[in-house]
Amino acid sequence: MNKRVFVPGDILLPENVDYSRWSVIACDQFSAQPDYWDRVTEFVDESPSTLNMIVPEAYLSSVSMSEASVQRNKVMEDYLNSDLFKTLKDSFVYVERKTSEGLARRGLVGLIDLDSYEYVRGNKAPIRASENTVVLRLPPRIEVRKNAALELPHAMMLIDDANETVIEPLTTIKNELPKLYDFELMEGGGSIAGWQVTGNLAEQVMNAMDELARREVQIVIGDGNHSLAAAKECWNQMKSGLTAEEMENHPARYALAELNNVYDSGICFEAIHRAALGVDTDKMLEALKNELGCEEGCELTYFSTKGNGTITIPFPSLGGMIGQLQAFMDKYTEENGGEIEYIHDESAVRELASKDGNLGLLLPAMDKSDLFNTVITDGVFPKKSFSIGHARDKRYYLECRKIK
Repeated sequence: MNKRVFVPGDILLPENVDYSRWSVIACDQFSAQPDYWDRVTEFVDESPSTLNMIVPEAYLSSVSMSEASVQRNKVMEDYLNSDLFKTLKDSFVYVERKTSEGLARRGLVGLIDLDSYEYVRGNKAPIRASENTVVLRLPPRIEVRKNAALELPHAMMLIDDANETVIEPLTTIKNELPKLYDFELMEGGGSIAGWQVTGNLAEQVMNAMDELARREVQIVIGDGNHSLAAAKECWNQMKSGLTAEEMENHPARYALAELNNVYDSGICFEAIHRAALGVDTDKMLEALKNELGCEEGCELTYFSTKGNGTITIPFPSLGGMIGQLQAFMDKYTEENGGEIEYIHDESAVRELASKDGNLGLLLPAMDKSDLFNTVITDGVFPKKSFSIGHARDKRYYLECRKIK
C-alpha cells in the first residue's frame, strides 16, 4: 500500500470567541485593495482573531516582515498560553461552505505529508502544485512560518473523485457528528459550518483515499500553492538537523489544508485577471498587438482610461496562452517600468483600470475537468492561471494547528 498522504491530526479551534471576527480571508486576497483590510481591522477591533496571526499582502510594502513576524508569533504564543483553544484529537473537520453566490461547497480539513508534496515542475510526487511557484514570493511566507508556533491553513487541495467516495459520504451522516461551528463569514463571504470526523469514519476516509492512490497524481493544490511551498521549504530546512526517528512524526512535516473534490458542484474555477499599473497604456497595448496579436485565438477584453476593447492572441491551450501573455507582461514592465497585479474579480479590474496609467486585461476561466490531465501531461500551469471561486469565496482562516 502506498504511504498515506492525507491524515487526521490534532486540530485547534478557539472557544468562547465571536467566530465572525475570529475568521478572516486568506492573506493573499484583495492585495490591491487595502481598504478591504482596513475594514476588517476595524470590524475585528480587539477581539481574538486570526487577523492578528497573519500579514495581509496588501500591507507587505508598508511593514517590516521581521518585525511583523515577531509580533504575530507573540500573539500565537499568547493565544496558546491563555487556553483559548480546544484540541480535536486525531480528527478531520468536515466543512460545508455557502459561498457569496449561494453555492454549497464541501471539504475536509486534515494534514498532508510535505514529504509527499513537490512544487518543482516535472516532479513525480503524489501531491503536486497546479501552477508555477514564484520563488521570489516565498521569503515573506517563510519568514512568517519559520518561527511560528501555529499554522493557519488557507490552502485548498483537489482530488479527482468522480465517484464521490472520499468526502461526499459524510454529507448524509453529518447530523450524527459533533458540530463544531456554524456562522456567517465577514465581508460577504457567505457562511460556514463544520463537524468533527474521527475514529472509524476517519479510517473510512483514508481507505477511500487509498483507492485514489493508485493514480499518478493523488492531490493537486488548487489555492495556496505558495503557502504550501513555504511550508515545504521550512520543513526541508528543519529536517536537515533531525534524526530519522524525529523526522517521522515531527509536526512540521505536515501542513493543515482543506481537501475538495474537483467535481463538487461548489468548486468553480475562475480566471485570475491582470492589471498593469503605472504604464503608458497606449504604448503597452500597441506592443501587445505587435507581439501577440493574431486573427484566430483567445479574445481578451482590455480596459483603460483611454477606452475599452478586445485583442486576440494565440490559444494553443489555456496554460499556453497565459504563459505567452505573462512572458510579454513581465518583459514589458521590466523594460518600461510598471508593475503587474493579479486580480480575481472583474469589478476590481475595472476599478483599477479607471485610473490613469493602468491597463486591465480580462482572462478566461478553465474547465475544471481538464485540471488533472493537464498537470499530469503538461506539468504545472503558469503562475496565477486560475482561482477556485471569487475572491470572497476563498478559504477563511479558522482551524489552527501546533507546528512546534
